[in-house]
Formats: sequence, C-alpha cells, structure tokens
Amino acid sequence: MNRRKARIEVRVAGVAVRDPRQRGARMGRFERLHRRVPPIAVFRFSPTEGPAAFGEWLDAHGLPWQLVALDKGEAVPLDPARFAGIGMMGGPMSVNDPLPWIAPLHALLRRAVMLGVPVLGHCLGGQLLAQALGAPVTRAAVPEIGWIEVEATDAGLASEWLGGRARFTAFQWHEDAFEMPAGAVPLLTDRFNPHQGFVLDARHVGLQCHIEMTPALVRQWCDGSPHELPERTQGARQSRTDILRELDERVAALGEVADSLYTRWTRGLRRA
Repeated sequence: MNRRKARIEVRVAGVAVRDPRQRGARMGRFERLHRRVPPIAVFRFSPTEGPAAFGEWLDAHGLPWQLVALDKGEAVPLDPARFAGIGMMGGPMSVNDPLPWIAPLHALLRRAVMLGVPVLGHCLGGQLLAQALGAPVTRAAVPEIGWIEVEATDAGLASEWLGGRARFTAFQWHEDAFEMPAGAVPLLTDRFNPHQGFVLDARHVGLQCHIEMTPALVRQWCDGSPHELPERTQGARQSRTDILRELDERVAALGEVADSLYTRWTRGLRRA
C-alpha cells in the first residue's frame, strides 16, 4: 500500500510571544518572509494521509503552504512557478492506477523540475516524482509495513540532508517501489528494498519511506487497515503491537531526521 477551480487552504505559523513588543517584531519578520516566499503546494491524495508533521514543520518555521486536496476533486494546478516548492504526501492507491489526476500531475512535476521549483515526495509522492521523470514503479520485492532501519548511501549526502546520520529508523507502509530516475543520486536504502530515497539536482527529493509521521497518524493507519497487519511480525511486515511499541519515542527520533531534511529542502525554495 502506498499511502485528491480548487479550494485552497493557506496555512501560516501561529506565534505566541508574551511581550507584545516582541510579538510585533516577530510578526513583521514573518510577514516579510511571506512576501518573499510564495506558498508551498502540498498535495493530498487521501484524507487519511495529510501533511501531518510536514505541515506542522512548515507552520513552525513560518512558511506558507496551500493544500491541494486531490482526494476532494481539486484540480492539479497548471503552473509550478506559482509556488515556492511542491510537497506530496502518501496514499493507498498505486501510481499505475488509471486515475485522472496522474497525467496532469506528472506534467506539473516535470515542469517544476525544469524550472528548478523544489519537489519533495513522501512514499506515493516519491513514486509519482520518480514515474514523472521516467523511472518505473513496480511491485516491491518485499512489501514493508512498520519501523524499519534505512541507511544513507553516501556520507556527503547524509551530512547535507540527514544531519550526518548514517542510518535511522523510518516508518514504512508500501507495496510498490520506484527505480532511480535518470540523473538522480541514491540517498537511502534498506535490506528489503534498495531504493528508499533519491536526490535530483540537489533540490528535488523522492522518498519511499515516511518521515512525516505523528503518533496519531500511525495509530490511524493501524486502525484503518488492520487486515494488512500480521498477528505477529513477519520479516518486513510488523504487527500492530510492534508498530505501536515505544511510539512516542520513535516518532520523536524520526522528527529529528525530518527536521534535517526539511531544513535542507527549504533552502532551495523559489523566492518571489
């Protein structure tokens, strides 16, 4: 499983400052930032797989973003130059399904890459980016569900994108997997599926794994798809009990990885 005239939801970070004089200065800085940075388009493909920690991170850093809810029938925007960047979340569908929004989204992604508008894809979003760039997306050699360690493929990339981490425990829930697009550099791998992440042109990132998880989102997926979880952990498919064990600690550690990667990705945002 790879976890839809548009109504646009704009998010801006809230700021709590005790001293009202500080609040005015802080909001002034945020307003100047928002004038310089167009919103980031965040694509949602399923109501169960929203921006989660990615949206929270953007809010916390004062970066405006627009939700494009394809799961609600919103149209794919035509011009990526309207946005500072493009983020894509997960979804239960396959990129090989005959869905009407896939072709226009592919076109948007290819143009974004051509124009240098940074793209970030989580799981299904990573598969969509890879496929848009000509890489096959096929059934994974081993479907993965649960907390699985991934490794950086290059120390330099680990330093640049992962805060120097050689490995970390990511969250997985997928049945398909992508190949490397032409010109992309592998970023992450694991023992079950070799292609867990790539970087293209030092600004576009496709992830097979999830780094945007919150405790509530993990529980929601487990509650929503109990038939996909084995009673006992079997290889790359973990039981509900094992997935939820030490959940807060695991999500907190994953959040530190996400902070490193999101910080590096947003350095390339297009400015107004």
